[in-house]
Amino acid sequence: MYLLKTEQTFDSAHFLSDYQGKCRNLHGHQWRVIVEICGKTLSIDTQTRDMLVDFGDLKHDLKTETDFFDHALIIEKGSLKPTTLTALQEENFKIVELPFRPTAERMASYFYTKMKFHGYTLRRVTVYETPKNCAIYEE
Repeated sequence: MYLLKTEQTFDSAHFLSDYQGKCRNLHGHQWRVIVEICGKTLSIDTQTRDMLVDFGDLKHDLKTETDFFDHALIIEKGSLKPTTLTALQEENFKIVELPFRPTAERMASYFYTKMKFHGYTLRRVTVYETPKNCAIYEE
């Protein structure tokens, strides 16, 4: 089995609604996303011969997905009062609404699904919320 790994980072803010603790408050992270793909055979195509995939393509696709969140406020849909959300939008803040609570666990699952959509065979996705704390998603 061949394995490739790449990573990207992005900076964003979030909060955990209905959470009793510090993380219920708005706070920021430098998120670190590590994608591991796998395969049993290497390409025989001229350009990518003897590669699982072109690292340039893998890095580009992950960067596209992480850049979507860079310098944004990530929120769970419905977690802010409509007037608060409208006020932030009127100030042209970049807000990303997700259908789930933006925990490290759910973000790992999110990036797994996104990279799978790009056509990769994934082994796992790891998302670090802090330098010492991460969540891992694999199927």
